[in-house]
Formats: sequence, structure tokens, C-alpha cells
Amino acid sequence: MKFTPYWLDTAPQGPDRSRTDIGGHVDVAIIGAGLTGLSTALHLARKGADVQVFEKETVGWGASGRNGGMATGGLGIGFRDAIARYGFETAKSYIATYHAAIDTIERLVNEEGIDCDFARTGKMLLASKPAHLDGLRKTHEIMSDRLGYETRIVSKSDLHSEIGSDAYHGAMIDTQSAGLHVGKFVKGLADAAARLGVTIHEKAPVEQIRRLSGTKHELVTPRGTVQADQVLVATSGYTSRPFRWHQVRVAPVGSFIITTEPLGKDVCDLLLPNRRMSSNTMNLLNYFRITPDHRLLFGGRARFAGSNQQSDAKSGRILHKTMTEVFPQLSNARVDYCWGGLVDMSMDRMVHAGEHDGLFYSLGYSGHGVQMATHMGRQMAEYMSGDLSANPWRDLPFRRIPGHFGPPWFLPFAGGFYKFKDLIK
Repeated sequence: MKFTPYWLDTAPQGPDRSRTDIGGHVDVAIIGAGLTGLSTALHLARKGADVQVFEKETVGWGASGRNGGMATGGLGIGFRDAIARYGFETAKSYIATYHAAIDTIERLVNEEGIDCDFARTGKMLLASKPAHLDGLRKTHEIMSDRLGYETRIVSKSDLHSEIGSDAYHGAMIDTQSAGLHVGKFVKGLADAAARLGVTIHEKAPVEQIRRLSGTKHELVTPRGTVQADQVLVATSGYTSRPFRWHQVRVAPVGSFIITTEPLGKDVCDLLLPNRRMSSNTMNLLNYFRITPDHRLLFGGRARFAGSNQQSDAKSGRILHKTMTEVFPQLSNARVDYCWGGLVDMSMDRMVHAGEHDGLFYSLGYSGHGVQMATHMGRQMAEYMSGDLSANPWRDLPFRRIPGHFGPPWFLPFAGGFYKFKDLIK
């Protein structure tokens, strides 16, 4: 079993970008070579900007290469919760942004010729308890009647048309969500940006940053110092010093994934015949899908813990047990990959983007980063070019997480809280 992300292990290897020269002056410096950073770099380069990207590890090493490969509609909170919190019109605009984000990925795939198995196979939200199906029906009615967004409810008696499992009590389906090979996609974005003149520096952490004036900063890395007219922080759950203001506003929550051996098309047709991107309705949810080479990918917040090989292995054992409860027919299937990554959860589980003390940022994707990080790259390119209306989250206050001073000591307590909520709801 490999403790590396399946997506990165099965994607084409890019060039070595760890020996690039660093120095001089650039229009824009971007911290983080994930989906946010690379998408922003690409869209700014299309406008003629001189852009350099600084990555502590390698392209896609963080959350962008460690997720489930799902580009799905829906907020980090439920849509009915968003209506209660923000009002219908604002909630409507927010969810429309998520749907537009899937279009952004599809557009980039087509425009840049990125071979990443993008397919709009839809999303299936599975009711873990009978009462949850009532909630899904209410959401379906709002989505269909008031938004005109195509969803449908599948009753428990008809659920075998969608999933080879008896673990759930019905589902809500949307057909616009998509799946993709995120390893190929993030590497494709890097290559597309490089073709437009973007320089990507791997193994080049920004160790110090000093504000010169306005949005101009000096960035210090182990390989040299550079001055930039604008800087974007695009580090998601891996945000750390020297970006402390941003760090204490996102909680790095571990999310873990296992991937089986190749099962073959016939077995996968029994498990998920329509290849939906699937998740359940629990707070500590599980999510799963079929990969392009006919494996089952099964993930979730198995433990509220960080990610390292020992932690990933513990979480992998929990996930395997849950996977075989959902799909008993996989009890003897070999697990080929087990890995973890950090989700950047904000206090309100909403995206936050803007500018603070001269630094631009886009963070807080709260488990929905594949499409939204890519889309916010496009939007931040417009925002940083002067179009403030391009930032759909500009009116949301970005609050500090109480008691967050660096290492997330509070995660086990948060995990206990959500476990309790799952027991009583």
C-alpha cells in the first residue's frame, strides 16, 4: 500500500522546477502552486502580467492533489442554512457561484487541452438517516422551484438504480456536478501557465515577507529575494507563518482517503452504475466515487487529526471498515493507496477572499476547493486587476478562530462536537 496520493502518483510527472533562479522584480508573486495559485497565475498571465509562483513543496502537493477529485455544486453549509443565515437572494448568488465554478473548470480543460478525465456524471447526496431524506426533499423543492436548478429525489426503494448498497435511505441527485483526475488537472494548469510565461518555483518556501508600500512586498526564500507589486496568499490548509493573520482564520482539518485496487468495470457498474460523485448527510461525512481506472475512492474525516503516515494509516483502517459496511462486497478488495491532507475550514465554512494589509488572499474552501479554488483563481485575477465586483465573497467578514494560535490543538474537541451532532440529528 502506498501512502502517497493516488492522483499525484498516476499523473504525468512535470519538469523539475526546484532549481529556478529567484531574484529581481515581478508584477505578481503567488504563494502556493495549487489550484488557486496556478489558476490565478494563468489568468493574470493571459492579461500580460509577469507572474511567479512560490511553492514550499511541488506543484499540487497540498490539498489540490489530496482531495476526492469532485467538482460539485453546493455550499460548505446546506443551502437552507445559507438562506437562514444570509437571506434567499444572497444565498442564491453564492450557490450560483459554485455552479459557475464547475463551468470554469470545464472551460479551462477545453481551452488549454488538459487531459484529466473531466466528466459531468453528477452528484449524489445520500440520506444517512430516514429523517435526512425529508431534509433533502425540502432542499430539492427549493432548488427546483425557486432556483430552477435540476435535482431529483431517489427513494430508498429505487436507490439500487444508483448505488449497490443498502446503507442509505434515499438520495438527492444533481446532474451538473463533475469528476476529474485532479493530479492531471493541476499538472495541466501548471504547464498551461508556464506556456504563458509564468515561472513556478518549487521547493521555494517564502520564509519572510516585508511590506514596502501599498501592495508592494519583498519576499525572502532560501534561493533568493524578490520584490513584487502584488502578492496573493493561496496556501489553504497549509497556511503558516509568515502569514499569521491568515493562518489563525482557517483551521487545518485532516481529511483522509483510501483507494482500492482496480476492480474492473463490471464491479464498478454494480457499485455506482452512473458514476456519481457521492457523499452522505452526516457532519463527519464520507465521500466516494469511481476513479477513471475503475477503483473505488473512499474518503472522509475519519479522525480530527493532522496528516502524517502514522495518522493516515490509522484513518485508513477506519475508512476501510466504513467502506466495507457500505459495500460489503468489497471486504476482500485490496487497498492500494492511503493518504491524508488538510482542509482549510473557516469559522463560517464559507470562502473568504480579498486584501488585508496589502496582501491579497483566497482561502477557506471548507472541503469544496476543487471547483472553487480554480474559479477563485479566475476571479482573483480580475479582482487584483481592479474589478472589485469580481470577488463574490467581498462582504463576508473573515473572523479569527477563537483560541487558534498556530497548531490546531482544538481539533479533537471539534471532532467530539460533530460526533455528538451526528448522534442526535
